[in-house]
Order: sequence, then C-alpha cells, then structure tokens
Amino acid sequence: MHLLEHLHGIAERYQDLLDCRVEEFTLGSHQFTFNRKPSIMGVINLSADSWYRESVALHAVDATRRVDVLNAQGAQIIDVGAESTLPGASLVTLENQWQQLKPVIGASSIKGRLLSVETYHAAVAQWALEAGAKVINLTGQQEATQIYQVCAQHEAAVIICYVQGANVREVDELSFEEDPIDAMLPWFEKCIQEAVHHGVKKLFIDPGLGFYYRNLKDSKERISYQMETFLHTFRLRQLGWPICHALPHAFEFFGEEVRSAEAFFAFMACLGKTDLLRTHEVPKIKAVVDTLSSLEKLIHPDETGSKEPS
Repeated sequence: MHLLEHLHGIAERYQDLLDCRVEEFTLGSHQFTFNRKPSIMGVINLSADSWYRESVALHAVDATRRVDVLNAQGAQIIDVGAESTLPGASLVTLENQWQQLKPVIGASSIKGRLLSVETYHAAVAQWALEAGAKVINLTGQQEATQIYQVCAQHEAAVIICYVQGANVREVDELSFEEDPIDAMLPWFEKCIQEAVHHGVKKLFIDPGLGFYYRNLKDSKERISYQMETFLHTFRLRQLGWPICHALPHAFEFFGEEVRSAEAFFAFMACLGKTDLLRTHEVPKIKAVVDTLSSLEKLIHPDETGSKEPS
C-alpha cells in the first residue's frame, strides 16, 4: 500500500486549493461551522424497500422516535425519504410520499429538530418546507427551478446532488473521466448559478456517491471511484459551498461487517475535507469525527484553541 505517498501527491498537486473555505450558515437555531469541524446527517427511510434495515421506520411514531434518537446521538440534521433509490424499488405516488412524511416532519419540527427531505419532486419539497423541514436533498434536476424557488421563499437549504440522469431513479451507467472532479465542477457551477439566481442562500453540494449506477454496482471499480472522490473532495470547496457525502458500504470487502463500512469511509471523507457526512451509523461517525478533531487540535493548536501554559 502506498496511501501516504498518494495523499502527499494529491496535496502537492493541488496545494493552492487546500485552504479553500466555504460558506457557513444557520439552519433553525443551529449555527454550522463547516470550516472547523464536519457535521453529521442521520438517515431515516420510510420505505420498506430500503436495504439498510436499521434506518427503516415504517410508522410515523417509530420514525419520530428515531429522529430524537439520531439527534441525541449527534446528528445535526436528519434526512428523511419516502421512496427508496434502489434499482427495482417501487415508485411511490406524491400523495403517498406526503402521507408518510407529513406526521414525521410536523412532530419533529415542533421539537426543533432539523429535517431534510430527499426528493426530486417540487410538490413534495413545497409541502415539506411548509410543514417545517429546513433542507431539501435534491436528487434530480427535472423540477430543480421550482424547488430552488420554494427553498428561497422558506430560507431553506438545498443539497444539490450530482446525478447523471433526470433523477436518481433514472440513472443508467455512470460516465466518468479519469478525474471525476473535472466532470463535476462545471456541472455544479451551473446548478449553483441557477440556485443563487432564484434566491437560494444556503447550499450543499453532493457528488452522489451513494447512487446505483448500473456499471458501478457491487464492483471494485465503484469503490475505487468513491475513495478517489473522497480524497479529492477539497477541490470542490473552491465553489464556495460545503460538501455533503453519503457514506457507502463496500459489501465486497466488509461482508457481515457492513455496518462498520461507513466509519471507514467517513475517515476517507474527512481526509478530503468533507463538511457534512450523511450516515446510517451516527454514533460510529461521531466517534470518527471527534477523534480526528482531537488530532487536529494537536496539529494546529493555535487555530482550534489550545490550553494556556501552567
């Protein structure tokens, strides 16, 4: 293994981008300080099709309780979705999605929880924001203009996901260059320009590493693509907005220990200066973030606050 040499080569080649800073903003009553420490997004799936069983909550009471648990475990934002992105998963009508989302958003918003709703439908986004959600996790560009407009009206944040296709449910094979960041930069620049034009003032960008492209399904090629993107994430910060990553699983290598995979990938993502870590395993990821933050204090004591000499 030559990981250290590889990391050194990346840092040396893109040294001028290592210190890029991103926008920091408030959602609800929470002030995010991305330039100092990554934040954590927990996941709740309201669809029975979702494979990560620990994150599935099929009843509003269970989902609302799960929101409280993830928040207590250290998730600043909870991402809720009513339709699985897995290939072959059932499509859920807008009305049925809303019937599942509505009670969870309502009950959690009363408690001051920060909820994100994963959707590519403008109607679902509008209903969710009116009910109290603060973030739309946008997984398709078909209705992006309307979604940007409604997010601006509610002063909500948008997570712009990199999707090669109309939406996350309509992807085929991923076309990628030797350097995936080169392909993402102009795509994100265009989306950011449109979002800002429509009044959005709070943005995340997400390279879409958790989406199921046919040619990257269950392959070592997919894992290599994911890890290389993690390590080069800091280059996307030149766009000025925090980077969100959905942490993958690498079944091929982790097997029965798949629930430990996200912690490994969180380490890789943090090396690349990811700002928001989307995970099904909040306690494990919090431990990784806290441990790396302790290391950062040793490396840069003047920046993170050091103890006065006795």
